[in-house]
Amino acid sequence: MKLAEALIERADLQKRMEQLKARILRNAKVQDGDNPAEDPKELLQELEALSLRHEDLVKKINRTNAKTVFADDATIADAIAVRDRLKALQNIHNDLAQESTVTQVRFSRSEVKFKSVVDVASVQKKADTIAREYRELDNTLQALNWTTELLD
Repeated sequence: MKLAEALIERADLQKRMEQLKARILRNAKVQDGDNPAEDPKELLQELEALSLRHEDLVKKINRTNAKTVFADDATIADAIAVRDRLKALQNIHNDLAQESTVTQVRFSRSEVKFKSVVDVASVQKKADTIAREYRELDNTLQALNWTTELLD
C-alpha cells in the first residue's frame, strides 16, 4: 500500500468514526417504552473495531513519515512540520492584512477614525509568498506520498 492510500483510508476512517459517534449519541436514549432505531452497543463495537484499524494506520503512517527521506537529511515528518509552520504563518499574515485594512463607515465627524499601523500591501505580499512556498512543499509531499510504500 502506498502512503497516499493509507492517508486517504485514515481520513475515511476518521469520517466514519465521527458518523458512528453521531449515530451512537442519537440512539443513546429514547422515550420510555420505545426502542432505539439502532443498537448503541453494536455501533460501539463497530466504532471500536474502526478505531483499532485507525490506530494501526496512524502508527504505520508515522513510522513511514519518520523514516522516509524527503530531501537532504530531512524526513517526510520534518517536511510536514515545515508545511504546518508555513500554513500557520500564512494564516497570521492573511488575518493581519485583513484586520489592518481600514474601511471607514462614518456618519458624522464625531465618530472614531481608524488608521492602519502596518503596511497592508507588504503583509499581503508576504502572505502570498508564504502561500506559494506552502503549495510547492505540499505538492512535493503529495507526489512523494504516491511513490512511497507504507512501512509495517
